Amino acid sequence: MHLTAEHENLRRTVAKFVDTEINPHLDAWEAAEEFPSHELFKKLGNLGLLGIKYDTEYGGLGLDFSYSMVMAEELGLCHAGGVPMAIGVHTDMCTPALNRFGSDHVKKNFLAPSIAGDVVGCLGVSEPGAGSDVSAAKTSARKDGGDYVITGQKMWITNGLKADWCCLLANTSDGPAHKNKSLICVPMDARGITKQKIHKIGMHSSDTAQLFFDEVRVPQANVIGQEGFGFTYQMLQFQEERLYSAASSIKGFDRLIDLTIDYTRDRQAFGKSILDNQVVHFRLAELRAEVELLRALTWSAIELYVSGKDVTKLASMAKLKTGRLARELTDACLQYWGGMGFTADNPVSRAYRDTRLVSIGAGADEVMLSIICKLEGTLPGTSNKAAKSH
Repeated sequence: MHLTAEHENLRRTVAKFVDTEINPHLDAWEAAEEFPSHELFKKLGNLGLLGIKYDTEYGGLGLDFSYSMVMAEELGLCHAGGVPMAIGVHTDMCTPALNRFGSDHVKKNFLAPSIAGDVVGCLGVSEPGAGSDVSAAKTSARKDGGDYVITGQKMWITNGLKADWCCLLANTSDGPAHKNKSLICVPMDARGITKQKIHKIGMHSSDTAQLFFDEVRVPQANVIGQEGFGFTYQMLQFQEERLYSAASSIKGFDRLIDLTIDYTRDRQAFGKSILDNQVVHFRLAELRAEVELLRALTWSAIELYVSGKDVTKLASMAKLKTGRLARELTDACLQYWGGMGFTADNPVSRAYRDTRLVSIGAGADEVMLSIICKLEGTLPGTSNKAAKSH
């Protein structure tokens, strides 16, 4: 995809922000298992970085999706995964459907302040019994007068402890599982919401919560788009979420290879540099090639998405390969660091912990494979003839 001077200006802005406002504080934020999201998001909002692809009417920059992916790619320069994940939830996971389908009412009350950085958003889809299987969500929102009354719980919610509002998926009728759900903007200070912190093996600087909704009332006007279309909206939203996951990982992968080259060049064993062993420098070369392949796939999907194409297959492929490569690359690099790689504060061990989530979040690897097979016509129960369009 051809990137313009405007893309490159944005790239430099984000890279400078990461270097000055995020990386110097990451060790402290990792130790605290949280970061000052309201303070950081306000700084991002002041630079216009929280609404790059959103309507100018609500404070966005009105640029196309490729610009937000440039930002995602530069956030890969962060020395830990928790903060870019939290930013991505706000910009590419809880707000795309709101921007695309929301009424003027919900855009003014939830999108505009999110773009400005005045509030922090979260996405409430997963539940204890419904992770990758979105259709299994049980949280309900029954009608009572002009309100929805919400009951249920959500699990693994990034930004969940500090969020001011939640893009919540809930059952608003008793119809079929794919047609009975709606996305609803829920203020997180509403009566009946309680939160519980979840401790994780990685992504430490990102707060993650289990949310409980006990007869929580919100106006029916807070629904996003048409009632009953929430599952469809969420599936469309997943395209952007999965591309964000891929784009935000690429530069981090390159950085890990660079760090490993430097370390293995300096580290001596049996009278020579570890890097001088053919198995090491060949392996790192192969991993670098895999990163370049992922970059090409990701930007190909981005270019098609910007042109209006459905990129469900390519986004699923990019997400799948990002998770698989994360596991392969971090494991290989950690091995070459030896005992240093097994220390908690090592950059490679941190990435080993953080990036393991990529194969799980936003649809597990197995779900990505099922989507690809369905679109290929090879999934049992679908046509045996492969789809012609890509």
